[in-house]
Amino acid sequence: MSVDKTKWLKYLKTLAIAVGVFLLMVLAGYFLLRNILLEKAITKVGTKFKENYQIDFKVGKAYFSGISLVNIEKLSLTPEWTDTLLTIDQVKTGISVSDLLLGKIRFSTLSIISAHARLDNKDSSTYKNRLQSSVSKSDDIGKAIPYENTNFAKTAYKWIDLLFDAIPRELILNNCVLDVTYDGIHQQVRLSELTLIDDILKGQMKIIAPERTQHWIATGNLNVSKKQADVKVYTTDSARMMLPFVNQKWALAFMFRSIKVQVGEIDFSSGTLTLAGDMQIQDVLINHPKISSKDVLLPDLNVHYNYTVGENRVTLDSSSCIRIDKLSVYPFVQLDLSNDTTFNASLVIPKTKAQDFVNALPEGLFNHIRGMQIDGDFDFRMDFSYKENRPQDLYFETGFNKYNLHITKYGEANIAKLNGEFVYTPLERGRPGRPILVGIGNSYYTPLDQISPYIQKCVLTCEDPSFFYHRGFIDEAFRQSIIKNIRTRKFARGASTISMQLIKNVFLTREKTLSRKLEEILLVYIIENNRLVSKERMLEVYFNIIEWGPNVYGIGEAAQFYFSKHPSQLNLSECLFLSTIVPRPKGFMWRFDKQGLQKEFVGKQYRFLSNIMVRRNVLMPEDTAGINFRVPITGPAKEFIKITPDSTNMESELEFDETGRLKILQDEE
Repeated sequence: MSVDKTKWLKYLKTLAIAVGVFLLMVLAGYFLLRNILLEKAITKVGTKFKENYQIDFKVGKAYFSGISLVNIEKLSLTPEWTDTLLTIDQVKTGISVSDLLLGKIRFSTLSIISAHARLDNKDSSTYKNRLQSSVSKSDDIGKAIPYENTNFAKTAYKWIDLLFDAIPRELILNNCVLDVTYDGIHQQVRLSELTLIDDILKGQMKIIAPERTQHWIATGNLNVSKKQADVKVYTTDSARMMLPFVNQKWALAFMFRSIKVQVGEIDFSSGTLTLAGDMQIQDVLINHPKISSKDVLLPDLNVHYNYTVGENRVTLDSSSCIRIDKLSVYPFVQLDLSNDTTFNASLVIPKTKAQDFVNALPEGLFNHIRGMQIDGDFDFRMDFSYKENRPQDLYFETGFNKYNLHITKYGEANIAKLNGEFVYTPLERGRPGRPILVGIGNSYYTPLDQISPYIQKCVLTCEDPSFFYHRGFIDEAFRQSIIKNIRTRKFARGASTISMQLIKNVFLTREKTLSRKLEEILLVYIIENNRLVSKERMLEVYFNIIEWGPNVYGIGEAAQFYFSKHPSQLNLSECLFLSTIVPRPKGFMWRFDKQGLQKEFVGKQYRFLSNIMVRRNVLMPEDTAGINFRVPITGPAKEFIKITPDSTNMESELEFDETGRLKILQDEE
C-alpha cells in the first residue's frame, strides 16, 4: 500500500507541475498576444460601425495595464454625413478576458475622462435612410435591435436586459458634455461627475438652456446584476427642476423639486414580464394653455406601479396606486392586441373622506372648488372600454356613492347664489360685458311661469330633452362624444347639458381648457347630486342669461329684440326661430332674403324640428296648425339683417343623435 501511495503522490505532483506550466504558458501567451487581440477587437468594432452604420470609429492609442485594464486615448465617432458625434480623451476599462478571446469587448469597469457628445435630430432622417438602405447588406442589423413584432414581453425584457448589461459594475465619468439640438432648440448637459461604485450612485450635472441653467444632483443605489434601482434626482437651486426641451417644444412647463424612482422587481417567467416599483415627485408645477390659464400646483405625488406585460398585452395593474396628500386613486389601464386592438381602463377611489378629496385638488386646476368644506364620505368608480374595429361598442360608466355628504362651506363658486338675486357678467371674446341683474329688479327678467311653454319645449328639444330627468349628465352623450373625439383625434364634440352650460356661464370662463371642463363637471355633479338648486330654478336662470344676439341676453331682451313682444306672447313659429339660433346667436342676420323673410332652407329646418316634437308628444298636432315657417322679424333686429343670395347649403340639415339632441347644435361644444 505504501508503494502505491508513493506512486500516487508522484503522479499528483507531476500533474500539478504540468498544469502549472500550462497555465504559465497560457498567461505568457496572453500577455504576449493580448495587445494583438485588443487591436483585432477594436478593428472588428470599427468595421461593424463602418459597414452597418456608416460611422468612422477611431482610436488614437489602446494598450493594457495590469491583467485586464485597458487604456484608450483619443476615441471618436464620426458619421460620413455630418460632424463628429463623440470624442473622448481618455477611457479606462476592465475587459472580460474570455470575451476578448472571442473578439468581443464587454466592460466590467469603465472610467471616462473629458468626453463630448453631440446629438442633432436634423441628422436623424439622413441616418435613418442610410440605415434602412444597409439592412439588406447586413444580417447584424436585425440582431442589434432586439425587437419582436408579436411578443411584447420578450421585447420589453430584451431591452431591459440590454440596458442593464450596458451599465458597468463600476463606473466613473468626469467632465462629460452632451450637446443636444432638437428642432433647432439647443441645450447642453454638463456632467461634472458621476460614479457607480459598490452599487452606490452619485452624480452632479448642469442643464444649460436658453432660459436658465439648472444644477441637478443624483444619488441612490443601482444594482446592475439584480436589475434593481433606487435613484433620486434633485436640485439645490431655489427654482424647480425643468425637463429639457419640453417647454420649448410643446409650450409645456413641467417642473418639480425632486424625483425618486425605485425599481423593486423585474421578473420574466412563464412568458410574462412583471415590473413593479415606486416613484415620488415633490412639489410639481404644470403649465400649458390647454390645461389651465394658471400654474397647476401639486403637492407630493406618490405612485406605486405594477406593470404586467404578456405576449400581446400591456397592463398597468389595479394594484397600482396614485396618492396625492391623503387621497388614494387606483388606476387600471390595459392595451390588448390579441384580437382586436382593445383599450380598457378603470379608475377607483375607495370610500374616503370628501374633505380629503377637496384638499387634494391641485391649485390652479379647481380654483372655484378649493376652499370648499364638506362633511361625510364618498366612493367613485369609472370604467371604460374601446375596440378599434367596433367603436360603436364603446363602454363608459361611472358610479358615485355618498355617505352622509353635506357641504358646510362653499369655495369661490358660491353655488347658493343661484337660488337668489345676483349679478351675471357675460364674457365677450374673453372680456367682461355689461352686468345683468338676474332678478325682479331687472325689467327684462322673466320668471319661468311667464315664459311661453313653446320656447321652453323648443329649447329643451334642441339642447337637452332629458333635462328634468338626468343628474347633470347624459351618459349616452358622453359615450358618443368620446367615440367621435377618438375617431377625429381631437375634441370635435362635447356632451354639454343645460346644467353644464349654466354652470359654465355663471361661474366659469369660456376658455377651452381642461381646467374649465373639469371644474364644470365637478360643480354640476355637486349641484345635481345634492339637490342644491331645483331644476325649475336652473332652467329659469338659464333662460334669463343666455346670449340671443348682439348684446342681447335673456329671453326677455330676445323677445323684444326680435318680435317686440313679452316672452309669454311668443308663438310657435317665433320660438322655433329663437331655439335654433342659440348656438350661433349672432348668425341670425344671415338667414333672410330680400323680402326680410327667412330663407327656404331655414323653413325646412323648422318643419323638421316641429315634426320631431310632434312625434315625441312634446307638441300636439293642433299646435302646428297655421304655423309660419318663414316667420318675419318685427323688432329692432330688422336693422341687423344682412341680405344674401338664397342657398340651401348655407347650413346643415338638422339631425338628432342617440340622446335626442340636435347634432348641429350640440357639436358646437
